[in-house]
Amino acid sequence: MKLSVSRYNPEVDSKPYMQDYEIEPAPEDHMLLDVILRLKKADNTLTLRKSCREGVCGSDAMNINGRNGLACITRVHGLKEPVVLRPLPGLPIIRDLVVDMTNFFRQYHSISPFLVNDDAPPEKERLQSPAERDSLNGSYECILCGCCSSQCPSYWWNPDKFVGPAGLLQAYRFIMDSRDHATTARLENLKGPYRLFRCRTIMNCAEVCPKGLEPSHAIEKIRLKMLNVTGHGGGLEVHEPGSGLDKNS
Repeated sequence: MKLSVSRYNPEVDSKPYMQDYEIEPAPEDHMLLDVILRLKKADNTLTLRKSCREGVCGSDAMNINGRNGLACITRVHGLKEPVVLRPLPGLPIIRDLVVDMTNFFRQYHSISPFLVNDDAPPEKERLQSPAERDSLNGSYECILCGCCSSQCPSYWWNPDKFVGPAGLLQAYRFIMDSRDHATTARLENLKGPYRLFRCRTIMNCAEVCPKGLEPSHAIEKIRLKMLNVTGHGGGLEVHEPGSGLDKNS
């Protein structure tokens, strides 16, 4: 199997460069991450992030043949060779395939990603109706891998001002939560020409989300909420990863 991997060590390299490899996958190497880890055994200078290996933690997000995704759930079979691996675009490179996500998480924390409720704590849980719970579908499943935001040109151009698809999806999750009491403050926080409205709805975020989520739908529903317009349906639509544009387009 042929791979072309972006390499960059800031201590010795002036800029990133591509290094070609050829490795024979073992029969048990079903996912791309399996192959990369086998490659790392042959070249222990190769640097990447990985953790759960189950598509849950989002650590091994990278650009695979020009498309962001998780190496641990990308099947080896059918990949076009040479498999070109680059770090997530639009984010500073720390080393090789590892990027600095400081600003990504700064934007995430800027939307106050936690429940705000002024009522006295209940004896048990805070109840929701089935419909209220369903309104959160398609937003709470986000694993914060960064694939969507780093595939978004608006985020590339304004990473310090535009919250980005991942952060806005989480903002929607709490704006729509019937138990949350901070809707007005959350909407005020997103006002202005950059925080929310820099989204151009080109759907890159939905195209690359490994969980099949639709951040662009969340962004549009936040806009409608600002205008006090009620959208149709309950939760957000979810598509199968890699299926292209959303089903309602």
